[in-house]
Amino acid sequence: MNKLIKQESGSYRDRMHRVPVLFKITAADFMVRTAYQMGKTPLLPIFAAGLGANATFLGLIVSVSTLTGMLLKPIFGLLSDRWGRWIWLLVGTLLFIGIPFLYQLIHTPEELLFLRLVHGLATAIYGPVTVAWVMEQGQESVSSVDNCAERLGWFSMARNGGYLLGPTIAAALLTVIEPATVFTVIGLMSSCALLPVLLLKKFNSPKIPSHSWRQQTADAFRVGFKTPELWLAGSLECVVYLGFYAAKTFLPLYALESGIPILWIGLFFSVQELTHLLARPFGGRLSDRKGYLPVVSCGMLLAAFSLGLLPLANTPSFLLLLALSFGLAQALIFPAPLALFAQQIDVRHTGAGAGLIGAFKNFGKIAGPILGGWLIFWQDYSWMLWSMAALLAVWSCGLLLRAFIKKSLIHKSEYGESISVHT
Repeated sequence: MNKLIKQESGSYRDRMHRVPVLFKITAADFMVRTAYQMGKTPLLPIFAAGLGANATFLGLIVSVSTLTGMLLKPIFGLLSDRWGRWIWLLVGTLLFIGIPFLYQLIHTPEELLFLRLVHGLATAIYGPVTVAWVMEQGQESVSSVDNCAERLGWFSMARNGGYLLGPTIAAALLTVIEPATVFTVIGLMSSCALLPVLLLKKFNSPKIPSHSWRQQTADAFRVGFKTPELWLAGSLECVVYLGFYAAKTFLPLYALESGIPILWIGLFFSVQELTHLLARPFGGRLSDRKGYLPVVSCGMLLAAFSLGLLPLANTPSFLLLLALSFGLAQALIFPAPLALFAQQIDVRHTGAGAGLIGAFKNFGKIAGPILGGWLIFWQDYSWMLWSMAALLAVWSCGLLLRAFIKKSLIHKSEYGESISVHT
């Protein structure tokens, strides 16, 4: 009895010890992401246009930081596995703080392109390091493994809050100060993240590498290649972001061509993102309870229906209804792939795996608008949306089939069905 009481007491203390860690990681991420989003829309296009960038070069300036993340996230994840999460979180925070002050020195579009390339290092570090740290909160104790998707949902909820607040704050500042000065404000705001980051130091001591860099890299990639959940999670994120970013890029142009007031499209994205923000912890909890693949499959099917019906939305109420379903679909999809991966990955390579999944996601963000533009060139906006909807629907059916087969195999194993194996 005393042993049981001690175990329960230890579990409680463990949980109480871990809650502040998750809160501090989330707070730091929220601060730097909000500030970073201030520097993207509408500030960055206005600043670039003021320097004389044409439309093509402006698109390159906006997307180059995403390309940096796609290429470098696995590397920084691997480095955090090797030397510890905290030191790289500090490096990323210092980059978020320092780089915005350099925008005052930019005078040409080419200089801005190079600075955006460097600025992308901050997100390339923060992405895999923070996600790996959140996942490790469950790996350290059996008591919280089962709520991995829910914890990722809460963490992502705070991160996505930056997508809502950042552009609004930047737009308000642009009405009173110059674009270059707004970047200085961004640097000052990012410095607030130093407090939670410094408080995290005692929770993640620096690691002393026990293997050579070459051996650890080889081990990480070997483990990654042998972990089907990593490829499944990465490909899921890639496909979903491919469809979502294609729609996000061209929906405003489709609205103008169709005579839909642009205000409706603005409301669509606001309602969609707010729904996603509020429902994401619920999606994570549902995935923990009902299984990751079935919930992701339902989310992708709901997203497919939402995309497929967009060309038929000719009233504000119908459009906002689709925004609600689209946001709910995102909330059902996104916490689950990372949680599925966290269950199976070797804890020594969590950061490298999270970085690889992040690279898949960034590839989808880049490829989505390119594929969407190609489809529009050959057909029209409606066909582009229907094609993306079909892609998500096919993947949804494939996931349901995979989940059904897996459940059948477990059922056979539990009930002892004999299977003869011929060698």
